[in-house]
Amino acid sequence: MHFRLNPYRIYCTSVAISSLSQIARYARIGHIENARKVFDKMPEKSVVAWNSIIAGYFQNYQPREAKILFDRMPKRCVVSWNGLISGYIKNGMVSEARKVFDLMPERNVVSWTAMVRGYVKEGMVLEAESLFWQMPEKNVVSWTVMLGGLIQEGRIDEACRIFDMMPEKDVVARTSMIGGFCQEGRLAEAREIFDEMPRRNVITWTTMISGYVHNQRVDVARKLFEVMPEKNEVSWTAMLMGYTQCERIEEALELFDAMPVKSIVACNAMILGLGQNGEVAKARWVFDQMREKDDGTWSAMIKVYEQNGFELEALNLFAVMQREGVRPNFPSLISALGLCASLASLDHGKQVHGQLVRSQYDLDVFVASVLITMYVKCGNLVKAKLVFDRFAPKDIVMWNSIITGYAQHGLGEEALQVFYEMCSLNILPDDVTFIGVLSACSYTGKVKEGLEIFELMNSKYQVERRTEHYACMVDLLGRAGQVNEAMNLIESMPVEADAVVWGALLGACRTHMKLDLAEVAAKKLVQLEPKNSGHYTLLSNIYASKGKWGDVAVLRKKMRSRSVSKSPGCSWIEVEKKVHMFTGGDSMGHPEQELIMKMLERISGLLREAGYCPDGSFVLHDVDEEEKVHMLGYHSEKLAVAYGLLKLPEGVPIRVMKNLRVCGDCHSAIKLIAKVTGRDIILRDANRFHHFKDGLCSCKDYW
Repeated sequence: MHFRLNPYRIYCTSVAISSLSQIARYARIGHIENARKVFDKMPEKSVVAWNSIIAGYFQNYQPREAKILFDRMPKRCVVSWNGLISGYIKNGMVSEARKVFDLMPERNVVSWTAMVRGYVKEGMVLEAESLFWQMPEKNVVSWTVMLGGLIQEGRIDEACRIFDMMPEKDVVARTSMIGGFCQEGRLAEAREIFDEMPRRNVITWTTMISGYVHNQRVDVARKLFEVMPEKNEVSWTAMLMGYTQCERIEEALELFDAMPVKSIVACNAMILGLGQNGEVAKARWVFDQMREKDDGTWSAMIKVYEQNGFELEALNLFAVMQREGVRPNFPSLISALGLCASLASLDHGKQVHGQLVRSQYDLDVFVASVLITMYVKCGNLVKAKLVFDRFAPKDIVMWNSIITGYAQHGLGEEALQVFYEMCSLNILPDDVTFIGVLSACSYTGKVKEGLEIFELMNSKYQVERRTEHYACMVDLLGRAGQVNEAMNLIESMPVEADAVVWGALLGACRTHMKLDLAEVAAKKLVQLEPKNSGHYTLLSNIYASKGKWGDVAVLRKKMRSRSVSKSPGCSWIEVEKKVHMFTGGDSMGHPEQELIMKMLERISGLLREAGYCPDGSFVLHDVDEEEKVHMLGYHSEKLAVAYGLLKLPEGVPIRVMKNLRVCGDCHSAIKLIAKVTGRDIILRDANRFHHFKDGLCSCKDYW
């Protein structure tokens, strides 16, 4: 007997199969509208077709549309109901999934397992457990899902019991157990399962290697890595990260060079590892070689620059990242805010603030504190206070940020006002609060208030005094001319005075020309920090101002013998979102050097007319008066101010940053520059802010 196949039926079947594959493909690439068009055109829609389009909507995070279609289905099977449960779980809608599960006319092991998996995925392990033990039948997948949930919660002993009860233990279950033991540091038990496994896959090997790496057993991990029958990208990356985390950078580089495929994760780990080792150029080389980069790559390279003191390069790279259309992640934005604060790059800071607002990150208390600090360090206290006032409730970090901000800007009255307001709201100050408040008193000469607050720290606020608080008090007394009282306080300290305390005393001795005490402080500082050039510089300043050039020479010889080099004075200014750096001396290396020199000459003429006379005592070298005047004229802060006058329009404040303390001569000169040019000049030095306007400074010459 011969059967003839119906060609029409064959045609219809092939059309249906083609339509189903099109629906699946369109859904997978995110073109759900096209998938729907294919579905709507199908002359006969099978249950499989309905299931496929519903799954597509769930896959494209449109659960509402999926449910509408499910309700319209003329006929459903258990697979349709399971698809609805899985779809809701994929979209994080576990309660809706449970409602569907409870309504199902019949359930199979897949239904129960999907629901248990959903609870585990959402971290609802107790609910998963309850459902798991009610299951009428369990397969190896059910057991493995429940096992994973317990491991996820760190309940390793209960996971062990489930593992022992499993009638069948597949590779996935055993690998999960190995990972769980490694997570808890129980490597011997993990290795026992690994060694007893009848069959292992690449994930099993990688899990065991990662376990050794996670527990700092890198050499054991390497031995296992060498005997792996096959390695994938994850295996290579796990081993590489073992070396970078242990800072064994040479071995990491060797392994990295040997990698057949360098994944983005591996490259990112290598960039960070090299950065932690100070190998910034090599880290950048890895970054530049990468054909594909993710947001973690950019974030890693920016972090490397930031950690190694290349703030300008970090900020420039952040700008490049934005130009290339890479959306910065949260850590990148926070890093960028820190960079803007460090470089006082206000324009970039505002831009980052805008991105945080658009991403709704600005509603976070931590972000608000970082924003306040950024605006404070960029010299925009008004904006910092706006962020502070707009945020409620405020945590202690926010209060500390604004108090410290006022202190750095020399606004002692405002800092104290915020401190008293904070206390009136029953927010308990901490040790950082008192550093801010005492610094504010110190910068503004409020000796009486500072002494009172210092006394109340223990008695009223139960905050233990630390060396930082004593340093603030030494600074407070020293600035006010009470140098002997400051020395008495150091001698009565219950803890050993550190370099910050002796540094505060040395600074006061420099201001009030107390040569005898300055020598005592300087000797202490040289013992504590023999490589810090600042201490030698201050003592040298005192000798130079007294004309003791022989002592200056001896001090310089000592510096040379100890390989101590003085940090060069460096200032910078932001113009049109670009940071321009200046160092002291003639050779500036700036492309607009000629224009800057002309502006300096013009300023010098205006200052002479206003009666300015350079103070040669601020030059450390034993040179004649004419040479001293020349050297003072090219201090880095003056070069930066001159560039600001050239480039920034009237009405825009000139904001200059300096890495060292501003010298007395530059302070006097910039006051006059502000007066003769009618410009507001804001200078941030290593200690604090100076707001120059109409020939006056906000510090009232008390710095």
